[in-house]
Amino acid sequence: MFRHTKRLQFEAKPEKPDPLYARKLQELIGGAYGEMSVTMQYLFQGWNCRVEGKYKDLIMDTATEEIGHVEMLATMVARLLEGAPATMTAEAVKDPMTAAIIGGMDPQQAIVAGGGALLADSQGVPWNGRYIVASGNLLADFRANAAAEAQGRLQTARLYNMTDDPGVKAMLQFNLARDTVHQKQWLKAIEELETDGLEGPIVPDALFDEEDQEHNHTIWRLSDGTDGKKGGWTKGDDPLDYLADPEPLGGPGTAPAPDPLLYGTYSMVQDVKGTVKGKAQAAAKNAKK
Repeated sequence: MFRHTKRLQFEAKPEKPDPLYARKLQELIGGAYGEMSVTMQYLFQGWNCRVEGKYKDLIMDTATEEIGHVEMLATMVARLLEGAPATMTAEAVKDPMTAAIIGGMDPQQAIVAGGGALLADSQGVPWNGRYIVASGNLLADFRANAAAEAQGRLQTARLYNMTDDPGVKAMLQFNLARDTVHQKQWLKAIEELETDGLEGPIVPDALFDEEDQEHNHTIWRLSDGTDGKKGGWTKGDDPLDYLADPEPLGGPGTAPAPDPLLYGTYSMVQDVKGTVKGKAQAAAKNAKK
């Protein structure tokens, strides 16, 4: 059960309307790392959680808070759009919709939302449920949560520097603080999952005996950079080996002949030549070794 409280978690009152900034702020509502994404991500993680107790409670507490963040931002967008497009546009522009475009607002904020927020990003692209991660594995999900909060805080910080409105900045200061604590809580919850023995450092904690043992401890140097091997990941406990000149292990990536009714361009002769050439090159390299 959810119950709505009419008061906002934090105040959302700009000093003056700003249609252009209202459009920018849409990114924090309906962008890939916006508040709608973390709201739905945490809700579905909580609803799908099979571990009653502290972890589920933490997820649901945070999910419900994020609903309130969507409301705060939607309220701020509506207040930033106050008077637009009729009065917040250049006097020389007579058509309200043209004026709105020149002023920088999203015309759909007026046409579709009646001067309010949209479930979309700053370019008007609708929010997509594919943005969310809810796998049922708490360690994988909490890592995704920490990353989502990091990206969200990064975008909030950028938007913070794009306004001088004290009311907007005050709300974003609150949002920055909540993004900070949410990053902290997910990182701490990751540590606790391992301490409680529910998960190990690798997700999932299974099939280690089944995987290819030769390739579970090597990093392939596949770029021109040569400093990767200097990282701490090649030292200490359970170091990773850096392969300086790795060789491909498979044959040519030649696709099979297409269905004739699809009319794809195909030459069996060239296919054979490529396969033979690839095998010959591999044989020559092996002979040199």
